[in-house]
Amino acid sequence: MELTLLGTGAPDGLPRPSCPCAACATARGPWARAATALLIDDALLLDLTPGAVFAAARAGHSLGAVRQVLLTHPHDGPAVELPPTLPPAGRVPDGQVLTLISGHRVRAVPTDAPGTGYEVNSPDGERLLYLPPGAAPAGLDGRAERPYDLVVCDVIGRPDAVARLRAVGAVGPATEVIAVHLDHDAPPAAALERLLAAAGARAVPDGTTLEVGEYPVVPDVPRRVLVTGGARSGKSLEAERRLETFPEVVYVATGGRREGDPEWAARVGLHRERRPGAWRTEETCEVARLLGEDGPPLLVDCLSLWLTDAMDRVDAWEDVRWRHGAQEALRARVAELVAAVRGTRRQVVLVTNEVGAGVVPATAAGRRFRDELGRLNAAVAAECEEVLLVVAGQAVVLRG
Repeated sequence: MELTLLGTGAPDGLPRPSCPCAACATARGPWARAATALLIDDALLLDLTPGAVFAAARAGHSLGAVRQVLLTHPHDGPAVELPPTLPPAGRVPDGQVLTLISGHRVRAVPTDAPGTGYEVNSPDGERLLYLPPGAAPAGLDGRAERPYDLVVCDVIGRPDAVARLRAVGAVGPATEVIAVHLDHDAPPAAALERLLAAAGARAVPDGTTLEVGEYPVVPDVPRRVLVTGGARSGKSLEAERRLETFPEVVYVATGGRREGDPEWAARVGLHRERRPGAWRTEETCEVARLLGEDGPPLLVDCLSLWLTDAMDRVDAWEDVRWRHGAQEALRARVAELVAAVRGTRRQVVLVTNEVGAGVVPATAAGRRFRDELGRLNAAVAAECEEVLLVVAGQAVVLRG
């Protein structure tokens, strides 16, 4: 089954007309995207967009052989003018199956947002799933019969759609996931590629033709990632976004509870509200133990609070204790954690702070913490396939 993406953008396209934002200003050339539309084996057109005939021609295809046009989502504004060569556009009721004269079977998949998704089965048995913008599949009960060969959906706007499909086995290790409906809230160019790769997905330029069922090169998802940055840099959000497409994640909160501190409780509450409801939280500093166990991905937030706890346990703040055993005890705990990062089989994203780029601490204990955190960050970074520095909400790749 051959799929040509005539467009890969949001319904308003990218850049949006008259939008002055930075994302639209940089969406030029290969980064400009028409509204998403899919041409399958030159026989089936999913979503009708302005300029579809010219988009097909630029991709080396004709719409003259199209036998069915199906719409996935409501279109605001005036109706799109239908080229005279195309049959009338329609929609299949949820759950029903339409068989085309070409031999393709199309099943309408219900979604949790206005619109309809479509599962397309080719005469040769390849399967793809296409979901409308801002939608995830609804009513997924039980395990999927087998994974789709290709999923085309709104990965940036609805990462939980991929998580739901993974949870039931509809997206497997060999499923190719293509991000579409890309809007001006998607990061530009290389940042988009990095974010999608972390989800096991990718984006392609308008006009790209894919062979469904052909063995794809699935993006390599880094197994160990360290995200560092200053206070309120966006590092925790960056870390969370890297795991949003996974159905199960264990969030390891190393800060714990602080009785009588309402400001800390408010911080913790904001983090909880931002995380997907299916994630499980463990408030512990026993990170090495979790890294040694099998299970779903871990998000450890953060190593600086882990170090604070480790220094508390060995009484490393006092100069006398530091010189008489605390330094060796702390280094042993750090070595245990670094070895666990090196040996873990789980996917893990670790968050830490950069504290050595500002004012020199006024106390010996403060300088000791700064120095030890710098050493810890360097040691953990050496064991990670990818290291990111987040500054002003922008992630800079240091490694990977």
